[in-house]
Amino acid sequence: MSLTISPARSDDDIAEVTRLAWAFIAFLKDRYPEKIALIESYLRDQKFEAMLADFRNSFNPPKGECILARLDGAAVGIVMLKPVDGGLCEMNRMYVDPKARGHGVGRKLCDALFARAVALGFSEMRLDALDRHDEALGLYKSLGFGPDPDPPAFAKTDAGIVSMRIALG
Repeated sequence: MSLTISPARSDDDIAEVTRLAWAFIAFLKDRYPEKIALIESYLRDQKFEAMLADFRNSFNPPKGECILARLDGAAVGIVMLKPVDGGLCEMNRMYVDPKARGHGVGRKLCDALFARAVALGFSEMRLDALDRHDEALGLYKSLGFGPDPDPPAFAKTDAGIVSMRIALG
């Protein structure tokens, strides 16, 4: 199997990222039916649809980044980065298609995003995950993420959200 990891730049890349981003949202809603209102509120607050529609301005440097994984040429995974404040950025929308799990795709996406974040001048990365997302939480811990000492407000008020942070570089 041939795995390629690269920043999403072409129109085809962007179309595949958009497809995978919506697959991720469907996965979340399916796994956490009791949190659908929270998920939809988060997407509205983040202006998710508008960001995808304006992909190059939202997820290409200098404002952000998106890494796309292809397994044997098929787009199977994504992870996105957006600036938060100063040297802090946020990893979000990490998703690997179920047919590609078990091949190290998630770890390689994270490694590539770390490298891009450092190249863009970030010194720390944060992420938020839902508390029952055990596969992702295990990966994040194995990569060195720990509890976020200053989580975003929404993570402070919802015990079902895990906020994590890592120093980069």
